[in-house]
Amino acid sequence: MDPNLLYWKDHGQSLFSRLRIWVSLLDPVSLLASDAEIQKAHTLLGSGEKVDEKDGDPVILSLSSVHADSGAALPLVFRPPALFPVSGPLVFASFLPHSTVKPALFVQLLLQSYNAGFSHANRNSSSEQGKQMSVKQLLLMAGAVSYATCVGALPQILVNRLRVRSAAIQTFCRLILPIPLSAAVAFISVLTVRREEAETGIQVFDSSGNPVGLSKAAGEKAVRETALSRAALFGVSGAVPNLLVLFLHRRRFFQRNSLLVTPLRHISAAVVLGLMIPVSFSLFPQLGTIKKEMVKEELKAAAGDGLLYYHRGL
Repeated sequence: MDPNLLYWKDHGQSLFSRLRIWVSLLDPVSLLASDAEIQKAHTLLGSGEKVDEKDGDPVILSLSSVHADSGAALPLVFRPPALFPVSGPLVFASFLPHSTVKPALFVQLLLQSYNAGFSHANRNSSSEQGKQMSVKQLLLMAGAVSYATCVGALPQILVNRLRVRSAAIQTFCRLILPIPLSAAVAFISVLTVRREEAETGIQVFDSSGNPVGLSKAAGEKAVRETALSRAALFGVSGAVPNLLVLFLHRRRFFQRNSLLVTPLRHISAAVVLGLMIPVSFSLFPQLGTIKKEMVKEELKAAAGDGLLYYHRGL
């Protein structure tokens, strides 16, 4: 088992402990580290040796930058600390009231492409080691991005194509409808991009960290948990700023000073997204467990304590 997964096994089984770890891991300063520094940190974490202060914290650098299946450094823009700096501006832009459909589609295309890339880079790749990306996987990602782009821009499409003039319907399309759509799109995107994990299975481990085989049930559980966490991230991040705008529009002070609503919306969106990223990452353990009753017969004997472990991905 990879040193990253062993660390999560020892320190990340409770929600509070996972949240505390993720708050540290999402420090964007770690993005400045070179691949050599990252690999050194990963090696130090696996060796268990005492670390010199000049080497920094190998735990933070390894967990935030190394893929737990391949042991290789993640692409810079798809590392967890890069999620907020990259996706934050795109999320804000996606909730803006665009004058035409094209800008809405363009912003959604950028946002959904990045989300699909992040999900793919941080997937469980235990069954794909040494293999190149298949044509099927490319088609799944392209389909997920295309579908998510169109659905994400649906509120703007409805307003423009139907020529909606009613203030109430415009408010519904721009502030209410994007909330469930954001959660649904995020959920379906993860399910689609990581579909092969459920079809081919992912590596499961016994309580000692030894690999015992591939399990489709574990793959389905890992993908489903990640999809739920991503839906929570974008659903809540869209709900709070939009509902805040609805609330402020009913207050007389903001009716007289409507220009204050927009900056408050952007500030609340930034705060909520920043808070929800570690919360959503912490909802389910990185090293998940599955009961032996749920796996195929030949793997049950390895579940000495009744459980097998798997890397959930992100």
